[in-house]
Amino acid sequence: METTEISNRSDFALWAIQRAQEIVTIEGAAFAMAARDMNEEALATSAAQLGQAIADAMLEVFDGLLAE
Repeated sequence: METTEISNRSDFALWAIQRAQEIVTIEGAAFAMAARDMNEEALATSAAQLGQAIADAMLEVFDGLLAE
């Protein structure tokens, strides 16, 4: 995992945008395909994975704040 130093609000905003793009690229494709195919089981699974990726990202930054 890559470490990023966030020392101000702009750094945090940039990190958040980049992290969101990564999450959507990785998890969003499966979600979109499930929606397109109208596969409810796959849609539920991919939505849960997308939500978990978002939660993990939030915890990642929170854990970084606690290190200080």
